[in-house]
Amino acid sequence: MTITDAPLVRLGRMLGADGYRFTTTTPATHERVNRRPGNKQARDVRDVFGWSRPFGPGVLPEAMVTLMDAAGVLARDGAVWRSTVRFSSFDDELFVHSAHPTIDPDSVFFGPDTYRMVHAAIAAAEARDRPVRRAVDVGCGTGAGAIAVAKRAPGAAVAAVDINPAALRFAAVNAALAGVTGVRPCHSDLLAGVDGDFDLIISNPPFMIDPVGRAYRDGGPHGHDLPLAIVDAAAGRLAAHGTLVLFSGTGIVDGRDPFLDAVADHLAGTGLTWSYREVDPDVYGEELDGPAYAHADRIALVVLTAVRDGS
Repeated sequence: MTITDAPLVRLGRMLGADGYRFTTTTPATHERVNRRPGNKQARDVRDVFGWSRPFGPGVLPEAMVTLMDAAGVLARDGAVWRSTVRFSSFDDELFVHSAHPTIDPDSVFFGPDTYRMVHAAIAAAEARDRPVRRAVDVGCGTGAGAIAVAKRAPGAAVAAVDINPAALRFAAVNAALAGVTGVRPCHSDLLAGVDGDFDLIISNPPFMIDPVGRAYRDGGPHGHDLPLAIVDAAAGRLAAHGTLVLFSGTGIVDGRDPFLDAVADHLAGTGLTWSYREVDPDVYGEELDGPAYAHADRIALVVLTAVRDGS
């Protein structure tokens, strides 16, 4: 843990002890709520660490300001201050991640898709009739998926892998906040940086067509390029009875799902038994106004589950 991580852990623990809770919304909802009259400036802790509103002296307890300074997450512009991180609550834990708006290339996002993905990972872990001994969260971001699995598989070795150093920092802090010891943040391009096979592979990769190319959001020219790369990597690294849970999104074009078609092609001949379902048929509708999705009818959220048999 670095010199700035320990104060960040203490800040998270202080917030938790004070009863702080915040459910992070989509960026579009966040913007709408912050535009309401009276929401321009922060008035309390949730405004600062949840809604990412600017604040000034006297809004936060001095002890929190001191920890923010020590952690390097307090941005000052004269009398206008901002937190460069947010804290979200889920699964009885707090998770630190990037402040709104997430415009920096190394931003670490946490939001509704995180909640959905972790629920899918929990369901897969609890449905197994064999214990999870080795697991990996590919493109772990905040480490929420890895932490949820570790909480339900005591003694398991859970790798939280990402290419973003900021994500690995937050994953380590969040694991400390959750008190789980089995999570190991590791720099890795997909699975290239970790060895061996896994009983459970989970991932919520970037799946949007993002003209700006933000790493936490951009899934490639078709949106599903990175998710397919994870499918390919996972297909060769699942142990006997191992399970892949991939939470992703797809643009539906003229009633067809190009990601589903590509998944079927990529999994052909792998010997994996798989299922694929839409979990939300219509999300991120604002993206349909831009050129990246001018060809799409809608954007859907999907979960792919693939299992290797024991032979």
